[in-house]
Amino acid sequence: MERVDAVDFRIFVEPQQGGTYGDQLAVARTAESAGYSAFFRSDHYLAMSGDGLPGPTDSWVTLAGLARETSTIRLGTMVTSATFRHPGPLAISVAQVDEMSGGRVELGIGAGWFEAEHKAYAIPFPPLGRRFDRLTEQLEILTGLWTTPAGETFDYSGTDYTITDSPALPKPVQSPHPPIIIGGGGAKRTPALAARFAAEFNIPFVPLDTLTEQYARVAAAVDKAGRAKESLTYSAAFVLCVGRDDDEVARRAAAIGREPDELRSNSPVVGTPGEIADKLGPFLEAGVQRIYLQLLDMSDLDHVEFFAEHVLPQLR
Repeated sequence: MERVDAVDFRIFVEPQQGGTYGDQLAVARTAESAGYSAFFRSDHYLAMSGDGLPGPTDSWVTLAGLARETSTIRLGTMVTSATFRHPGPLAISVAQVDEMSGGRVELGIGAGWFEAEHKAYAIPFPPLGRRFDRLTEQLEILTGLWTTPAGETFDYSGTDYTITDSPALPKPVQSPHPPIIIGGGGAKRTPALAARFAAEFNIPFVPLDTLTEQYARVAAAVDKAGRAKESLTYSAAFVLCVGRDDDEVARRAAAIGREPDELRSNSPVVGTPGEIADKLGPFLEAGVQRIYLQLLDMSDLDHVEFFAEHVLPQLR
């Protein structure tokens, strides 16, 4: 991979850990005014730790609201689980929010992994291989519905899903369809799906060597698929914890129940601005073009603004 001249930064939140629509709106508006390119949220129904109060918010209902209350920032999921929704209704939801936002939507989608949330909300959770089969069929259906010419119908016959004589409506604003993001560390099926369907490949919360190895697998799959190498954007996600000094870093770490040393060892966007700029260098050399900053304390809007003001100028 070759180093990119400029890196794109996006804000990414985990509302299932505890966050209202209003909390997410405040972060999205702050990110928009601070110059980030996008606001993304997870698609989960159960907290991984803590009580999760006041409870989960549906990702696509939330993004629909944000579509009408923001104007320029892009909006998406990191990532929607293919186990949660049937592909036809998902295609309608995403296309509708794309229209509501004026063409600012992106769809991160994966096979699903968190079994406890499926059990908590009566969602079937098949074995991993079957989940990947369903993800593949969903991608085929989503892209098929969105790209069917107006006035024509779409049919599909798969193992899990069959479509007969669909009008394939509504169409999204973006053509041929909203960008699709596929990610993860799978060695075979994940790179193949990314090469076939994705505009962006994302790998979250991994060290540099793991990231580099997975990027190489994906690049090989892109080449095998006959795609131009520059047609895929490579991204990563890291937990954010930045401060003007060590005391402020420690305060923000404590607010999310983490230790500064542990965070520093696991994320290159932890520390002071100069420290972060130095630590990100090797990731940019490895080909990272876009970074999702995981903001775990949504009440700390100054955190969003501080990174934009003190770190971004060093990397642009």
